[in-house]
Amino acid sequence: APVYEAREFIVYFPFDQYVLTPEAQSVVSEAAKYANDGKATRLVVVGHTDTSGSAAYNLGLSNRRSRTVADALVAQGVNGGVIALDGKGETNLAKPTADGVREPLNRRATIDINF
Repeated sequence: APVYEAREFIVYFPFDQYVLTPEAQSVVSEAAKYANDGKATRLVVVGHTDTSGSAAYNLGLSNRRSRTVADALVAQGVNGGVIALDGKGETNLAKPTADGVREPLNRRATIDINF
């Protein structure tokens, strides 16, 4: 039988958006299957932004990104009761940049799956 261990999936977003691209939807589907097959006990979805835009705006955008991913996971059968949401805005950058920089690697949501 397969062994399910804690794993992270990363969903990337277009600039200033929180809609799932086909590629992002594919990552969410893979994460949902992994979580469901392994009977995950906790998922933490954390939204992030790049440094373009105000800190307050980016915090809201990061929260919308995490909510979009969580809703997509629930739509694919993941128990919403085991999903925790967070938004980091432009803090915790994947690729550190100066303020005001559009960096695709920072426009993301992480899905941490635990068993």
